[in-house]
Amino acid sequence: MRQSSTDSSSEAAPQQAFHYEPVERFGEGLTTSRPWNTTALAGVERLNGRVAMVGFAAALIGEWLTGHGPAGQVLALLRWYLG
Repeated sequence: MRQSSTDSSSEAAPQQAFHYEPVERFGEGLTTSRPWNTTALAGVERLNGRVAMVGFAAALIGEWLTGHGPAGQVLALLRWYLG
């Protein structure tokens, strides 16, 4: 459905242009005094932690169903696939 140009919801939040960081020499980011984007890092680490939790839960459920640990599950999968 197409919105008309008089819709007030499209005028409420103007979009800001995304600005890339300047290109730097290799390794310069490790020695510069420029502050880190901690908001982006916090989001990435939160996602990383949640994915790790899902993987750990999947390993526990797989061990409960098969009776084998994670390495045993991989070996059983390889035996099934190759055999």
